[in-house]
Amino acid sequence: MAERTSTGLLTMMLEPTPAVAMTLPAEVREKLAELELELSEGDITQKGYEKKRGKLLAPYIPQIQGVDPSLQIDNRIQASSQAVLPGSKHNKSRAANTRDERFRSDLHTEAVQAALAKYKERKMPMPSKRRSVLVQSSVEACTPPDTSSASEDEGSLRRQGRLATSTPYQGHGHPAVEHWFNRVIQGSSTSSSASSTSSHPGGRSVTTTNTTAHAALNANAAATALADLMAHTQLDNHSAPPDVTGLSERSSLHAERPQVASVRSVSRGYNHHTSVMETADGCEWRGEGSLSLMDGVPVNSRVSSKIQQLLNTLKRPKRPPLREFFVDDFEELLDVQEPDPNQPKPEGQQMSPLEGDHLGMVNKWPPSLPAALQRWGTTQPKSPCLTALDNVGKPVYTLTYGKLWTRSQKLAYTLLNKLSTRNEPLLMPGDRVALVFPNNDPVMFMVAFYGCLLAELVPVPIEVPLTRKDAGSQQIGFLLGSCGVTLALTTDACQKGLPKAQTGEVATFKGWPRLLWFVTDGKHVVKPPKDWHPQLREASNDIAYIEYKTSKEGSTMGITVSHSAMLAHCHALTQACGYTEAETITNVLDFKREAGLWHGVLTSVMNRMHVISIPYSLMKVNPLSWIQKVHTYKARVAVVKSRDMHWSLLAQRDQRDISLSSLRMLIVADGANPWSISSCDAFLNVFQARGLRPEVICPCASSSEAMTVAIRRPPEMGVPPPGKAVLSMGGLSHSVIRVDTEEKLSVLTVQDVGQVMPGALVCVVRVEGTPYVCQTDEVGEICVSSGSTGVAYYGLPGMTKNVFETIPIISSGVPISDRPFTRTSLLGFVGPDSLVFVVGKMDGLMVVSGRRHNADDVVATALAVEPMKFVYRGRIAVFSVSVLHDERIVVVAEQRPDASEEDSFQWMSRVLQAIDSIHQVGVYCLALVPANTLPKAPLGGIHISETKQRFLEGALHPCNVLMCPHTCVTNLPKPRQKQPEVGPASMIVGNLVAGKRIAQACGRDVAQLEDNDQFLYIQDVLQWRAQATPDHPLFLVLNAKGTVASTASCLQLHKRAERVAAALMGRLNTGDHVALVYPPGIDLIATFYGCLYAGCVPVTVRPPHPQNLATTLPTVKMIVEVSKSVCILTTQAIMKLLKSKEAAAAVDIKSWPMVLDTDDLPRKKSPQMYKPPTPEMLAYLDFSVSTTGILAGVKMSHAATSALCRSIKLQCELYPSRQIAICLDPYCGLGFALWCLCSVYSGHQSILVPPLELESNASLWLAAVSQYKVRVTFCSYSVMEMCTKGLGSQTEALRLRNVNLSCVRTCMVVAEERPRIALTQSFSKIFKDLGLSPRAVSTTFGCRVNVAICLQGTAGPDPTTVYVDMRALRHDRVRLVERGSPHSLPLMESGKILPGVKVIIANTETKGPLGDSHLGEVWVSSPHNATGYYTVYGEEALHADHFNTKLSFGDTQTVWARTGYLGFLRRTELTDASGERHDALYVVGSLDETLELRGMRYHPIDIETSVIRSHKSIAECAVFTWTNLLVVVVELEGSEQEALDLVALVTNVVLEEHYLIVGVVVVVDPGVIPINSRGEKQRMHLRDGFLADQLDPIYVAYNM
Repeated sequence: MAERTSTGLLTMMLEPTPAVAMTLPAEVREKLAELELELSEGDITQKGYEKKRGKLLAPYIPQIQGVDPSLQIDNRIQASSQAVLPGSKHNKSRAANTRDERFRSDLHTEAVQAALAKYKERKMPMPSKRRSVLVQSSVEACTPPDTSSASEDEGSLRRQGRLATSTPYQGHGHPAVEHWFNRVIQGSSTSSSASSTSSHPGGRSVTTTNTTAHAALNANAAATALADLMAHTQLDNHSAPPDVTGLSERSSLHAERPQVASVRSVSRGYNHHTSVMETADGCEWRGEGSLSLMDGVPVNSRVSSKIQQLLNTLKRPKRPPLREFFVDDFEELLDVQEPDPNQPKPEGQQMSPLEGDHLGMVNKWPPSLPAALQRWGTTQPKSPCLTALDNVGKPVYTLTYGKLWTRSQKLAYTLLNKLSTRNEPLLMPGDRVALVFPNNDPVMFMVAFYGCLLAELVPVPIEVPLTRKDAGSQQIGFLLGSCGVTLALTTDACQKGLPKAQTGEVATFKGWPRLLWFVTDGKHVVKPPKDWHPQLREASNDIAYIEYKTSKEGSTMGITVSHSAMLAHCHALTQACGYTEAETITNVLDFKREAGLWHGVLTSVMNRMHVISIPYSLMKVNPLSWIQKVHTYKARVAVVKSRDMHWSLLAQRDQRDISLSSLRMLIVADGANPWSISSCDAFLNVFQARGLRPEVICPCASSSEAMTVAIRRPPEMGVPPPGKAVLSMGGLSHSVIRVDTEEKLSVLTVQDVGQVMPGALVCVVRVEGTPYVCQTDEVGEICVSSGSTGVAYYGLPGMTKNVFETIPIISSGVPISDRPFTRTSLLGFVGPDSLVFVVGKMDGLMVVSGRRHNADDVVATALAVEPMKFVYRGRIAVFSVSVLHDERIVVVAEQRPDASEEDSFQWMSRVLQAIDSIHQVGVYCLALVPANTLPKAPLGGIHISETKQRFLEGALHPCNVLMCPHTCVTNLPKPRQKQPEVGPASMIVGNLVAGKRIAQACGRDVAQLEDNDQFLYIQDVLQWRAQATPDHPLFLVLNAKGTVASTASCLQLHKRAERVAAALMGRLNTGDHVALVYPPGIDLIATFYGCLYAGCVPVTVRPPHPQNLATTLPTVKMIVEVSKSVCILTTQAIMKLLKSKEAAAAVDIKSWPMVLDTDDLPRKKSPQMYKPPTPEMLAYLDFSVSTTGILAGVKMSHAATSALCRSIKLQCELYPSRQIAICLDPYCGLGFALWCLCSVYSGHQSILVPPLELESNASLWLAAVSQYKVRVTFCSYSVMEMCTKGLGSQTEALRLRNVNLSCVRTCMVVAEERPRIALTQSFSKIFKDLGLSPRAVSTTFGCRVNVAICLQGTAGPDPTTVYVDMRALRHDRVRLVERGSPHSLPLMESGKILPGVKVIIANTETKGPLGDSHLGEVWVSSPHNATGYYTVYGEEALHADHFNTKLSFGDTQTVWARTGYLGFLRRTELTDASGERHDALYVVGSLDETLELRGMRYHPIDIETSVIRSHKSIAECAVFTWTNLLVVVVELEGSEQEALDLVALVTNVVLEEHYLIVGVVVVVDPGVIPINSRGEKQRMHLRDGFLADQLDPIYVAYNM
C-alpha cells in the first residue's frame, strides 16, 4: 500500500532537487514560474498546479529506480505476453475452489483506506450547530427503523464497494486481443495485491516483495515471481474463507501503517502558505496590507479560529508580481476548461457491429403468447404455473395452467362485456388499463395481465400508491393520464388499503386522472357463456403492454411493447437461457416489470415453467428464503439481483443443510452494476461449498427500452469462459478503456455480461451528439437492433425517434446498417470473445468539467468508508446538479440514529477525501439526513430524482452538510487585475474618441431672491414670520389615534423658543454645544430655535428607548460626548430615565453634563437675540451613525442651512399656502431639515407623523395624507415597508374609511442608499387601488457631506429606470441592457438634482473625471454642502478631502465634496423645466460597503437580493467579508430543521449569479441582523458580532 500515491507521480517528481532545478532548460523554468504565478493568483487549483508541474518536470527527474522510461514501456509489453504462461500453469494446479485474491471485495475498502491515510494531516473546521438543532434532529432520527428501507438499487448495502484490482483478463486462444486488455502482471511497478491478506483470520501475512528487489529482477522474472507469489498466497488463504462482512474494521490497519516519505511530502501544498497566513493569532498576513481587527473583538474567538482553519485549507490569491496591462472584456467569460492535451484518447479500430446467434426455428412454437397459454391451459391444466409464498415463506397458493387459463378468460369476458357507462361498453380493444397489484400477490397480477391480453386490452402495470403524496406517484399519474387510462384493476385487499375520500371511494391521487377501480377477485367476475371465446390472433405489431420507467429527471415514461416483440423476446430468452418445458424457476424480482416480468410471467408461460415467486416482504424478514426455495423445489434457474446475493451472505451462517447443486443458471439481473461483481464473487466463495458451481452465475444486462441486451450463457452451451477487466478509472472518465497498470487506487473491476441476445445486432455509439460508432477501446452507449426491443415511448414521438430509431453512423458518415437501433441507456464496450461489458448507466452519468463519472461508482467508494459504523442500511444517493455551467456532484446519505456529531463530520471529511483520491473529482456537497427520511422507490431503494428535487427546493432537511465549492468549482472567471493608472491626457482623448461625455450635471440656477431670501439666518426668518403672520399655522403633530397631539403657529413657536433662550443665556456661553434629547414633536423644534436665539449650537439626539436601554443609551452617551455638549435639554420623563437605576447599568450616569428639563420654563423674554457675526458660523451639528457603524457629525453653517432651505423650497414649490406631510425621524439628515427648518423658511404647514406611532397604527400616515389632501409627502423606507407589509391586505377596509390618495403628486422616500425599486414598486401597486398615481413615488438622495443632493420635486420629468448589466458594474462599467436580460439589474433615478447643486462622477483612485459609461464616486459642489466633520479626536485631516477636494485633471478649480457613494450619470431623452435634456443621477451603493472580491467590486445588496430569493424561509440576509472570505448571514423564518437546507441553496445562487464562492454561511433567528432607524442594515455591527461569537447562530457552515 505504501507505494500508492493519488497523483500517480512518485513524490520525487514533485520536488526537484536543487541539482535538477539548475539543469532545467530556460523555457521549462519560465513555465514553472508562470505556474507559480497562476497558483498565487488563484487561477489554478493546488491540485492542477501539482499535476502540471509534475508533467513539466517528469522528463528531467532521475528515472525511477534507474529504469529508462522507454524500457519500462517495452518491458511492460513483453511482460504482458509472457506473463500468461506461468499464470496458466498455476491456474491448472490450483485447487478448484480457490478464488483469486485480487477479487476480494474489501479491496476497495483498502484502496479507500490508503487514500485516506494520506490526508491525516489536514484538519477542516467543523460546522457549529446550536444545541436545540442537535436535540431535535436526534429525536427525529429515533423513528422506528422502517423495514422497507433497503434499497432496490442499493446494491452493495454494506459491501465495501467495488474491487480495486483484479486478475488480468483470462483470455483464451486470442493472441491478437486488443492491446488495452493486456494480461499484465506488472513488471515495473510493484503489485501490492497481496498486501491485504493479513486481514483474514487464518491467512498468513505475506510481505510484498521489496521495491528495489523488483527493480533488480528483469521484467520477465518479476512477472513469474509475482505469479508464483500470487498462486501461493491463494493456497494459503483458502483455508479460511474471508469474512466479507466485517472487513472494514480490520482493514483499517493499513491506514495506520507508516506511509513512507512519498505521502507526507504530497501534503497537497496546503502548508506552503503557513508563513503568510496566521491571522488567528492576530498576526497580519503579508498580502494586501495588514488586517486590522476592530477594537474589542477577541481575535482568538471560536469563530476566528474556525475561519482560520478554513483559510488554511484554501489557497490565497496574492497580488501578482507582474503589472500586466489587463483590459477585461465586458463579458466575464467563465473559465472554459481546456481539455488536457495528455488525456487518454481512443486508439483502436472502429468497431464493427456484433451479431448474436441466429434465432433458431422451433416447430411447435405458438403464434402468440395468449395462444401458448391456451395450449397449456387446455392440454396440461394440472401443470403448476406459479407458486405464491406468504411473509413467512409458506406456499399459500399454486396457480395451475388450467386455472390461469379459465380465470383469465373470465376476467377478459367481464372487462369487455360487464362494464358499461350509459349502455356503452366502458372498454374497447386496444384501451389501456392500469394494473395496481401489491408485490406479494403475483397470482392476481398474472391473471389480470393475461386477462387483459385475452381481451385485447393493454395492461399498464404500476406500483401501489401508498399515500397521496408518494415520491414519484404524481409522475405515474401523468403517465396514466397521457395513456388515457380510465380503469384500474386491483385486488380486494389492496383496494381496502388505499387511502379513501369522505365518500368511501378511493381518493384521487395528486396528479392522477379520475379512475374507476375494479376488483378482480372471484366474486366480481362472471363466467363467460359457452359460445364466447377470446380472439387469439397471431402476434402483431399492436401494443401488448406498457412498462413504466422513471428517467433521471424524475419524469415517468411508458415504454410500449408490441405483441411480436414480446413473443420474439420470449423466444430469444428461451434460446439464450436454454429453457425447457416444465422447468422450475425461482424469481426474487418485481414481477411487474423488467427481468421479473420477462422471466417470471412471460417466458415462463411460453415454456410451461413453474415459477416460485419470492415476495420482497419475505426477503426482508428472511434473506435466505430464495436459497431455501431453490433447495426445496430443486429449482434449475433463479433470477435475482446482486442485493439478494449480498443479503443472503449476511444471513447464511445458521443454514447448513441447503444445497444449490440443482441450479444450472443463477441469473443476476443487475450484473451491469459496478458492485455486482463483488456480490457474485463473495456469494460463490461462500456457497461453492453448498454445491454452487462457479459457471452457473450468469450476469445479464438489460434496460426497459431494449429489454434483455446480453446475458452470460449457461455452461452447457459451450461458450467461452467469463472475463474480467481491471480498468483505469481515469481512462473511463474520458470514455477510454485502459487496462490499469500503475494506479492501484483508482480502478474499476468489471465482469462481462455475456454475449449478445440471439437475433440481435449490437453496436456502441458516442453518448453525445451524432451517434458515431465508437472505436474498440472507447466506452459508449450500447445500441441494439432486434425484433425484441420496446417500440416507443407512449405519446412522445420526439423522444421515441431519438431512442428507438437511432441510426448509428461510421466515421465516413455512412449509416452502419439499414435497420434502426434502440439506445439501451447502458454505457459499455465489447471485449474479446465478443463479450459485452457494462461500466455504467446513462441515468447515473455525471459529466463534470468534461470528465464522466458514474453515480454508482461514487456510491461504492462512499460505502467503503466505514459503512457499518455510519451509514444507515447503506442508503446513499449520488446525483449531480448544474451550478455555474457545469455539473456538480452531490452525495446524500442517511446516517444511523446513534451517530454523533463528531463521527458524522469525520466520516464526511473522509468520504470527500476518498472520492477525491479514487475518482479525482471534487464533491460539491455532502449532506447527511436522519435515518429513514430519504424518499423511497417502490422496492425500498432511494428515489434519486425526488431526492434531487428536494435538495434543490431546500426540502431535504439534512442534519449535517459539508459544501466544498472551493475544490470543485474551477471555472470561475479569472480574477480581475486593475489597469495601471491612465494619464489625464489619454483620459480626455479617450473620452473624446469614444464619444463619451464627461459625466457631470447640475440643477437649475438659484433664482432671484424672494421676500424672505434676504435673511441669511434661519432664526431671523422665524422672528420675521412671528411679526408678519403671527397666527399662520406652521406645525401639526399627529398621535397614533390620528388626532392632533399639538400644533404651533409662527408666534407660538417664537415664544417657546424665546423661553428656552432665556433659560440658556444665563447658564451657557455663546458657541456652546447643546444636546436636544426629545421625542419627535414641537418641543424639539422650539428648543432648536431657542438654542439659535441664545447663540448655542444645537445637536439633535434620538432619545433612548425605555424598553431597550442597554443598546440605545450608549449611543446617546456617545453623541453627547463626541459632540462636546455642555448641556442636555430634554423632557422630565426622559430626564428621569437618563438618571435611573436601569440607565446606570448601561452607562456611567454620573458623567452626564448638566441636564435641563424644558417642560415648565418660566415665561420670560431673553434680553436680546444673539446675532452671528458671519453666515459661515456654525449653526448646528448633524450626527448620525453610518451603515458601516461609524458615528460622524457634520458641521452645518448658517449659510449652508439657508441655502439648503432655499433649494428645497424651489424644487418642491413650497409656499405658505401649501401643506406637506412628513413621516420621518427628525434627528439627522434631510429628515431633520424637513421637520425643523423648511416650514420656518418657506412658511408652509407641515403635518408631522412620528414613524414610531405607525407601529401601533400602520394606516396613520396614509390616512393623514388623505384627510389633509396633501400633495407632497415624505417618508422613509421603513415606513413604506410597514405600510406594504401591514396594510397590503387591508386596502379594501381603507377604501371604506374613505382613504383616498389621488391628491398625492409626489411621495418622496428619504434615503442615503440605492433606491429600493422592488419596495417602491410594490407600494405603488398595493395603493393604486386607493388612487395613488404610479408616477407619484420617487426617491431622494443625500449623504453626510450634503443632506439633499436630489429630490424629485414637483415640476421635473418623471423618474426614469434603467437596466444595467450587473457583471459590467463589478468592473466599474455601466452597460445598459434590455429589461429581463440575464444579469440585469434595475436602477431607479434618485430624484432630480437640486437647484444650485453640481454633480460629477470621479474615479475613486485617480480622482479624475469619468465618462458617462463608467461607475465612479459621486462628487457634489453646492452652497449647502456641510463644512466638515466634527469629530472628537480631531481626525479631520483624515476626511478633509471628503469636503474639499479637487479633480486631478480637467476642471481643477472647483471644490467638490466626496459623497462616498458610487453612481453614474445618464443623459435621458426627457427635457427638464429649462428645456434642456435631462441628466439623471443613479446611485448604485456606498463605497464603504462594497466588497472587493477576486479583483471585482460587489455591492452587498445585490448578493443579498439573490440570497433572499433562493428559499421561501429566508426572511433577511446580510453579507460581509472577512479575510477574503465571503460570509453570508441569513435569518431563518421557519423551523430550525430547515436551517441546513439553506446552506447549499445560498452557495448555489451566489455562484450562479455572482461568480463568487461563499466561505461561511451563518443561519440565525429573525431579527438578528441589526437595522438602523433609516431601515438600513448595519453589516459592520453584524460582522463584529459574528467575530465575537455573539450571534447565537442556529448553524454555521464553513464551505471548504
